[in-house]
Amino acid sequence: MGATRKKTGKGARRAARKGGARRSTASRKRLTPARTKRGLGAGEEPLSLDDPAVTQLVQRVKDVGGAPIGAYREPLSGSPILLAALPLEAIDPTPFQRDLSPTHAKRLAQKIDESGAFLDPLIVVEGSDGRFWTPNGRHRLVAAKLIGLSTVTALVSRDASLAFKILALNTEKAHNLRDRSLEVIRMARALAASNPRTREDAYEVEFESPTYLTLGILYEQEGRFAGSAYHPFLRRVDRFRPKTLRSALQEREGWAARLLEIETEVREIVEKLRRRGFRSPYLRTFVVARINPVRVTRGRKPEKDPKMAVGAALTKMLAAARRFDVDRVRDTDLALVAAVASDEGGE
Repeated sequence: MGATRKKTGKGARRAARKGGARRSTASRKRLTPARTKRGLGAGEEPLSLDDPAVTQLVQRVKDVGGAPIGAYREPLSGSPILLAALPLEAIDPTPFQRDLSPTHAKRLAQKIDESGAFLDPLIVVEGSDGRFWTPNGRHRLVAAKLIGLSTVTALVSRDASLAFKILALNTEKAHNLRDRSLEVIRMARALAASNPRTREDAYEVEFESPTYLTLGILYEQEGRFAGSAYHPFLRRVDRFRPKTLRSALQEREGWAARLLEIETEVREIVEKLRRRGFRSPYLRTFVVARINPVRVTRGRKPEKDPKMAVGAALTKMLAAARRFDVDRVRDTDLALVAAVASDEGGE
């Protein structure tokens, strides 16, 4: 009595599976520090303000009415960084940043004011127009103006490429899919104008995903485009192009036009489903998932060829939309559409 009976058969197998799942989840959550140390030691970081590595930045800050505070070498790359107080009127957000959220800027201003301290320095570089640009502080910049600050602290870098690292640097307000896409397409257009011979696939770090380029064009043309419905499709076929940015963008303009044509068909299908009594908020996601020619299904692999996948897939997708039979849709078909949206809908 009181002895624990050993599980056998199905019970044992279920217990083993549960135990394995727990171990697997725990291993995924474990964070293992790198064994090899990188970067500078503490004694290697400090710089004096008269060091040649920062003298140009020091003078530039003084020219706009700012005050240098200190200098150091950034611990990972060793690049020189100047800490400075800069007047607000000397700083602009990069011209290709996402649109300002007035609500977020007001809330941020309120929280800064409540805390009584502006603690997070802006990252600043010299822009192509001769002014200082911040790739990661648009909302803090506006918040500072709203509470009446005259200066803010900034980390001034000589590395102009930081202006195009917006997605990596911007942490003050989470980007949604539209924000990311619009920022990336604006960066791409600026880079295509300044570096016309550079290939699109040279900017994988800055752009993060090729889907943002295609969706960015769509959001430019139609601000309320349902990008999240098409994001799973684009993730499977869209690749960075091994051609110049200008040429790649022209190609993407064509893809965007075809996607808008598909969206026109999808809207008509959604309207027909609503007339049949379907009221799910995920109707568009359901329809796009149904006509997606590269969705993962049993016995079929998604399209992989980056040279022709997008064009071929768009042709199949439009054909599927045109032959979509709303009379064959049943209530049970929509039962899992919320799960599909969360798994594949992106952001």
